Amino acid sequence: MTPLLFLAVAAAGGLGASARLFLDGLVRARLGGAFPYGTTVINVSGSLLLGLVTGLAMNHLLAPDWSFVLGVGLLGGYTTFSTASFETVRLAQQRRYLAALANGIGMLAASVVAAAFGLWAGLTLG
Repeated sequence: MTPLLFLAVAAAGGLGASARLFLDGLVRARLGGAFPYGTTVINVSGSLLLGLVTGLAMNHLLAPDWSFVLGVGLLGGYTTFSTASFETVRLAQQRRYLAALANGIGMLAASVVAAAFGLWAGLTLG
């Protein structure tokens, strides 16, 4: 990895984390904080975009360095599955078992479907 690519990935990661913070705050302000909707929106949309980036890269429509910057940097900083895990445990500790199940398994399933759709879209564009 070149120093310039390293800096690009780091900068993109910072942008992704900033976008996550902004979007999570926006969703919480609109929907409240009883359920972690912001994290769900972030992880599902990030999975969709990562699938798209991967499909475009596999189709040679996106240069390898750009797929690295966007996939690892931007979307790595944007998505937050560690926060999703923490929020699932927190919901279970509050005895909100259905919400914990919906958050844990529901977000995982939705993210996998979104990633598959993004991959399909990226592969179809070529």
